[in-house]
Amino acid sequence: MQGSQEMEGSDSAFVFEGNWKDFARIALPNLLLTIVTLGIYRFWATARERRYLWSRTRFVDEHLEWAGTGMELFLGFVMVILLFGLPYFGLSFVAQALIARGYEAIGAGLGTIALISIFYLGGVARFRALRYRLSRTRWRSIRGGSDSGGFLFGLSYMWKTMVGWLPLGLLIPWSMTSLWNERWSKMSFGPFAFEADAEAGGVFARFLLFYLAPFVMFVGMLIMGGMGMLAGYGIGGENGRAIGGIVGIIGIVLFFYLGLGLIAVAFYAKFYREVVGATRWRSLHFSFEASTMDWVKLLIGDALLVVFTLGLGFVFLSYRHWKFFMTHLEAGGEILLDELTQSQTRTSRHGEGLLDAFDMGAI
Repeated sequence: MQGSQEMEGSDSAFVFEGNWKDFARIALPNLLLTIVTLGIYRFWATARERRYLWSRTRFVDEHLEWAGTGMELFLGFVMVILLFGLPYFGLSFVAQALIARGYEAIGAGLGTIALISIFYLGGVARFRALRYRLSRTRWRSIRGGSDSGGFLFGLSYMWKTMVGWLPLGLLIPWSMTSLWNERWSKMSFGPFAFEADAEAGGVFARFLLFYLAPFVMFVGMLIMGGMGMLAGYGIGGENGRAIGGIVGIIGIVLFFYLGLGLIAVAFYAKFYREVVGATRWRSLHFSFEASTMDWVKLLIGDALLVVFTLGLGFVFLSYRHWKFFMTHLEAGGEILLDELTQSQTRTSRHGEGLLDAFDMGAI
């Protein structure tokens, strides 16, 4: 490889060229085969979907390739069941048996150990899922990965999450941004490592809005409920007051769920703009331009698709989410093509079993 490739301001570095009709030819047979095989085929279905999505995604002048297989994902899942799942359920069973026999302290201790283990493995899962996906992603025949196994990150995930929640949850933005920085800073693609230095201050205002919203809504509940009963009483006496109270409660519930949900979406929209914008690869810098309204449209579209297709539309969510991510992801800077060499990081022979077990996203 010779020369360099510079990101032009007028061109999008990431382009998604797929369409839902082509994806349906993969997703619908995958669904049928998964049902027929009682769920076993879902590992191969995931690999087929990723091959399509990656192959329809262009970064600069080359399409991505997915090199993972369904067998890798299946073996990863089996390993989790044998090495973690069975010991966890066995420990939980012993804990329940001890409590039933009157050894409450010992049983509670074993139960706590089991929960802490799941907590720790959740952090490891997030790290290893990203490591696996980078190691199976090809661009110009170059792959990514990490030499870290994620076990130290699992410890960081535990203590940073606990620190984030302990002061009434006020340090959650710090916890989230710090974990993003630590995870991505241990990843690489080709010979170059990623760098991430997101700051919690950039998202704290949005989080504070989300944090204070329940208190504000509680006050609003009292006011709206009181006003509803007074208005009803003025119109129809005691019966009117009861009806006004019911209407007020319905309004409060809708306001609480819709309002709080919208604020949560606004926080996550700002969070992803901040952390992606603080992530770099060599001389490339990234940005994620999705606004709060873009996220709202995505989520409402997901819900309507699933509801009006009686659940069948669920198979298209991975397509919609990948397209959304690639449509709003941008990169700027310069790639020195003559410096690109193959990554020397280790690659495992099995897939993201922990990710499947805990059902968590890699990004």
